[in-house]
Amino acid sequence: MAIKVFEHLVVGPIQCNCYIVGDPETKDAIVIDPGDQAPDILAAVERHGLNLRAAVATHAHFDHVLAAEAIREKTGVPFYLHAEDMPILQVMQERGLQFLGIELPPPPEVDRHYTDGDELSAGSMKLEVIHTPGHSPGSVSLLAPDEVIFSGDTLFAQSIGRTDLPGGDYELELESIRSKLFVLGDLPVLPGHGPPTTIDREKVYNPFVGARA
Repeated sequence: MAIKVFEHLVVGPIQCNCYIVGDPETKDAIVIDPGDQAPDILAAVERHGLNLRAAVATHAHFDHVLAAEAIREKTGVPFYLHAEDMPILQVMQERGLQFLGIELPPPPEVDRHYTDGDELSAGSMKLEVIHTPGHSPGSVSLLAPDEVIFSGDTLFAQSIGRTDLPGGDYELELESIRSKLFVLGDLPVLPGHGPPTTIDREKVYNPFVGARA
């Protein structure tokens, strides 16, 4: 196995799934969706003895990025985000007040932009960036080929990410799922919120994009 999920944390006020994944041999690792609770994420990195290489967000909504700046400052690793989500990141504080009535810190600095087809590495682990817009313009899913897909807020267990927020596009999200995720074969799906699922299960039972929709 080229990838290991060292830790799965559920963080922040909207219960974001944060995954710490990497090479089980070298213990090089990447944090996917550092949504909040930076001390807990960093403690998990230390507990597993990991060599953190990057922090990445599947999209820019605040519940997926709140711990990114603290992780950057503490470890020096780069933070990745798709360029098309930069406008969403820049209004993060306004959205926090609007939707939760809470004051958020300034948005994290973005060190690198990734795009469709890019590859992230940590030891022997490779994650392919798949641009899956719809939930937001720059939403991505991260594929460990033949092993697992981290779907962010694009695809959930018997659901999909909401598209009523600024930048959302319902039809585009359905197209992203059908043309970019459902073609991958029956892989485990680890989403940005909620329980895991599989591609084949969602092809049948998902009420938005499945065979029974």
